[in-house]
Amino acid sequence: MPNRQLAIPQQECADCPIRHRAVCARCETDELEHLESIKYYRKFEAGQTVVWAGDKMDFVASVIEGVASLTQTMEDGRRQMVGLLLPSDFLGRPNRDTAPYDVVASTDVMLCCFRRAPFQKLIAENANISQRLLEMTLDELDAAREWMLLLGRKTAREKIASLLSIIARRDASLKDLPSKGEVSFDLPLTREAMADYLGLTLETVSRQMSALKRDDVIRLEGKRHITIPDFDLLMDETGDDADGGMLV
Repeated sequence: MPNRQLAIPQQECADCPIRHRAVCARCETDELEHLESIKYYRKFEAGQTVVWAGDKMDFVASVIEGVASLTQTMEDGRRQMVGLLLPSDFLGRPNRDTAPYDVVASTDVMLCCFRRAPFQKLIAENANISQRLLEMTLDELDAAREWMLLLGRKTAREKIASLLSIIARRDASLKDLPSKGEVSFDLPLTREAMADYLGLTLETVSRQMSALKRDDVIRLEGKRHITIPDFDLLMDETGDDADGGMLV
């Protein structure tokens, strides 16, 4: 599909919905003004490719809205979804000028982009941005390790519950709400995308979602809106213990 990214009007950083979680979270007023001078916005429709693996990237970006998938293709054509970019996640690496993965918009996606060269100069001179970027990189490493456990050891039901808990926690964090008690959010992925990401069949995802609904772990409204009556009950279904390890 052609890459038809759309330029959209500039927005104020102070009004950004991911301001408190993004790479600019610790920036002072003068630092935000500098970022304002090198940023621009792009919007991608669901299904469009943001960047292909191996392509040159002249920008880095924060996801403002939507979800994008990270996919790697093997030499024989097999493909594996290896990650998701959710709102406030960072796309690209300041010192790497090519993309390691295909990045595809799973939903409509809005990116706040920074031109690579001036952004690299900025992080070299700005401790607030470089420290926040380091924190986000370490968080990404932790998430990758958690995902290795999920894919390698968990049951189908635990995989579904884990994915729902990850999305619910991120949604609550962006809204500055606690992830406890009753939690509601819009699921940003189709069941087909969930199956691809979790290494399950579509039928298994549908069956496990129905089972979680039947057991009142989740409630479904329409195709995408999910309410979790008791977040602790959902966490019990993930197979993780209170310290974050896996129950055996």
